[in-house]
Formats: sequence, structure tokens, C-alpha cells
Amino acid sequence: MTGQIRNAAADDWTAIWPFFRDIVTARETYAYDPELTEEQGRALWMSPPADPLRRTTVAVDADGTVLGSASMYPNRPGPGSHVASASFMVDSAARGKGVGRLLCEDMIAWAGDEGFRAIQFNAVVETNEPAVHLWQELGFTIIGTVPEAFEHPKHGYVGLHVMHRPLR
Repeated sequence: MTGQIRNAAADDWTAIWPFFRDIVTARETYAYDPELTEEQGRALWMSPPADPLRRTTVAVDADGTVLGSASMYPNRPGPGSHVASASFMVDSAARGKGVGRLLCEDMIAWAGDEGFRAIQFNAVVETNEPAVHLWQELGFTIIGTVPEAFEHPKHGYVGLHVMHRPLR
């Protein structure tokens, strides 16, 4: 994929919201409330600019079109804040073109630069095979699966993987 990752600006939300809403309301990959309003979604996804340990990015093509976005942050507060986490969303028109890989590679570099010791994804839906495969290619391992923790609209109750990648 040819494109670039940059920090998201406040006005990028208007490009993120349509695919964010579509992904959340599909109920296939995120355990976010499908009734989230746009403002609730923005508060959940967009990082406050003054918080150095939170970051929201966008992947854009040569024309500046937003193709996907990542939101990254410490996995837990306090004594757990040395482990990073992130969430990724890619517009359906850009899936399968390397956007998710680009976003995750950038996130891994950011987490290392910020001094995190590892990255943990808390809730990767086990039926989201493209994401599971990509995260494994990028060095993540499944360290456990919470059985039937996610209600998928097509597959019923499926597991949520906890995935981990050391940085040091």
C-alpha cells in the first residue's frame, strides 16, 4: 500500500465517523455499543491532544483521503500503564490493501518510542480471521481466549482473543 500515517486532526473525525459507525453497527468485530452517538464515538476514539500517552492516527492515500484510523493508549492505568493497546478501523473500500498493516506497524513503532514494554490487545474477535492473521504476522501471540465473550450476529457466541507482543 502506498500511503502515509499521520496524527489525526480534529476535523478528520468527519471522515472517520462513517466507517467507525458502519463497523460498530455491524457487530462483527467490536464490542462497542451499536447505539453510540457520533459525539460518544468521537470521545471514545479521538485522543485528547494534551495527553502524550494517547494517540489517534489516520492512514491517508496520496490524495489525502482517510482510509483507516488507529487509537492507541496505555492498556491499563497506573501499574499497568507500561503496556500499550490500540484499536484499528479500516474503511470497507480500503480493506485488503495493507492499511491495517501500515496502521499497526506505526503503532508498534510509537509504543516502542514511548517506552512501553509490550502491547496487549484485549478483545480480538476470534472470527475476525484477517485481523488475527495480521497481528500474528506482526509478532503477536494469542495468550488466551475468553470463551463466548462476544455475540456475533452470524456465528453466535464466539471467543475474544487476548493477544500480546513484547517490545523489549
